[in-house]
Amino acid sequence: MPLTRRSLLAVVSVSALPALPGGAWSADLRKAERAIGSPNAKITVDEFYSLTCSHCAAFARQTLPQITAEYIDTGKVRWVFHDFPLDQVALTAAMVARYLPVDRYEPFVDALLARQDKWAFARDVNSTEEIWKIAALAGLSRETFDKAIADEDLKAWILEQQSVAEKEHQIDSTPSFLVNGKKYAGEMSFSAFSKLLADISG
Repeated sequence: MPLTRRSLLAVVSVSALPALPGGAWSADLRKAERAIGSPNAKITVDEFYSLTCSHCAAFARQTLPQITAEYIDTGKVRWVFHDFPLDQVALTAAMVARYLPVDRYEPFVDALLARQDKWAFARDVNSTEEIWKIAALAGLSRETFDKAIADEDLKAWILEQQSVAEKEHQIDSTPSFLVNGKKYAGEMSFSAFSKLLADISG
C-alpha cells in the first residue's frame, strides 16, 4: 500500500539512512527528491512549504487528501515536495525529515503538520525535543536524530535549494506551487485547486 499524506504515522521501527560499506552514510538519500504519484503523470505539481506555516498545515489537512485521492492516486498528478523553511525551527524539522527513509518522509511531514501547534507554536516547549518525540515514533534513533540536526552540509543544501526557488521561480511565500512550471501562491480549497488542474489538463 503506497504511503500518502493520509497514512497514519506508523509506530514501527524503521532504519534511518542506510549505512554504506565501512559505516559511511549515503549523502544522496538525504537530498533525493521527495515525491508521490506516477512519474508518467501529465501534470507535475511542485509544492514549496514550511513546516511552521499554518497555511501549509491547513492545506495538508483540508485539501491535499482530496487531491491525493482524485488526482495523485489515479495517476493524473505527480506531487513533488520542496523544503522552504521560514525559520530555524522549520529548518531543523526539515533536516530531520530528510534523515528518514524516502518512503517515510511524507507520513512524517504529515505528522509534523498535523501536530504543528504542539511542537512549533506551543509556549514553554523545546521545539527540538518535541520534534524528536515525533521522530522517535517514526523509528529514528536518538543518535541519528542528533546527527541530522547537526548536519551543516544538509542545512546548507536546503537553504541553497530555497535560494534557487526564490531566484528562478520567484517563490516568496508558503505554500506556493508550480503546476507544470506555472506559479500559484497561497492556500487553496480543493474546488479551487481542482479547477486549476482541470484548466491545465484541458
